[in-house]
Amino acid sequence: MKQVDDDERPVPGKRATLKTIADLTGYSLSTVSLSLRGGKPLKEETRRRVMEVAAEVGYVPDRAGVRLRTGKTNVISLILHDGGHSVEFTSRLLQGVAKSLKGTRYHLTVSPEFEDVDSLDAVRHILENNTADGVILTHTIPRDKRVKMMMDAGLPFVSLGRTEFETPHPFHDFDSEAFIDLAVARLDTLGCRSLILAQESSNTTNYRNLVNAFRKACRARGIEGVIRGENLVATGGFDEVRRLGRQLAADGDRPDGVICSGELYAIALCSGLQERGVLIGRDMKLVCKQTSDILPIIFPHSDGIEEDMVATGVELTRLLLARLDDAPVENLQTLGAPVPRWRYGVTAS
Repeated sequence: MKQVDDDERPVPGKRATLKTIADLTGYSLSTVSLSLRGGKPLKEETRRRVMEVAAEVGYVPDRAGVRLRTGKTNVISLILHDGGHSVEFTSRLLQGVAKSLKGTRYHLTVSPEFEDVDSLDAVRHILENNTADGVILTHTIPRDKRVKMMMDAGLPFVSLGRTEFETPHPFHDFDSEAFIDLAVARLDTLGCRSLILAQESSNTTNYRNLVNAFRKACRARGIEGVIRGENLVATGGFDEVRRLGRQLAADGDRPDGVICSGELYAIALCSGLQERGVLIGRDMKLVCKQTSDILPIIFPHSDGIEEDMVATGVELTRLLLARLDDAPVENLQTLGAPVPRWRYGVTAS
């Protein structure tokens, strides 16, 4: 097997090609091409050698040429809506996706969505211009038009979140039902008998899953459960959530436990409570879903249940790559397990 000598490397500024790699490795053009496309009939040693040399010479596929030859783009598109309530959601999700695509033939593009979760613009652009081979979609709603459009078009995709379509599709979702069961059980153990689920975005599938699980868990334990705060951020921003906290603090019959599914929402709510003298850990107990470490810094007597967003990005990518390899949809539906981060133990003073 040939070694890559310094005098054989491409001239700086000159684009490395498949022939460059073939000359340096001693393999045929077809073997090099198949290796870079992840060809399964080849030996792992051959694929590894080709990838090493490609990296050394800075080989970048000619996407236009690839599309003309194969009809493929070698692009994965992430249609990203961060929801606005989870700290580091976007950065950690991207880290997981990028980590999983490293060493594959796929490149990542990101299409951010800032307002309408159900907008068809990003999906329509991908379909009309053939800009991606597959899509990762975040923040689904029960009858998500984006999901329906991709299913109808036969575009491979995976969604972060479930839907209510009869036709199955690949998804990965945080196990909201398990999150609620853990949170209610924790607050029950701490002696709470009246709980509120402070929850935003009532149009998402996740909201419905949370609410249904909350009502069921409270009934099972004989605890009073109330849902509060739907769509406050959409109508008035986090100032409205802070106002809700002040209202709860002034209520003589206020609940003694709170569950939040978003960190920014929890911070705004707790700041309103504390403005009226109600302390988390002393007067009210809090369990919040966390995607970062910010909540315990601000409210050290709160409890968290972690959603690992890096692992979520890894799993979403794994599912999509499997779908691109024609894996059955029924095998591509997974739930992420919540991880308790119990911190409450000493009464706040």
